[in-house]
Amino acid sequence: MSRSQPSKLKKPSISLDHFIQRQRVLSLWREIMRALIKVPPSSTRTELHKYARDEFERHRGVSDIQHIRYLISTGKAEFETMRRYIDEQITG
Repeated sequence: MSRSQPSKLKKPSISLDHFIQRQRVLSLWREIMRALIKVPPSSTRTELHKYARDEFERHRGVSDIQHIRYLISTGKAEFETMRRYIDEQITG
């Protein structure tokens, strides 16, 4: 193995700002998943999970910091709407 070739195991390093935004995205994802666990298993829960996953996947390749911040902000707003809906479903 030649030392001049880059390792395939190393991921390219990211900036501190990208790292911070990535952590915020992951935090939002976890918060959404925790909220969905509270919804009784149903087609509604499945649809909400699919919608959240599709939205995160759709924006996976975004690298512009301002756009990422915008997506996190709008994602949090949508999640608050979803959370109110979830709370209504739980309390029945």
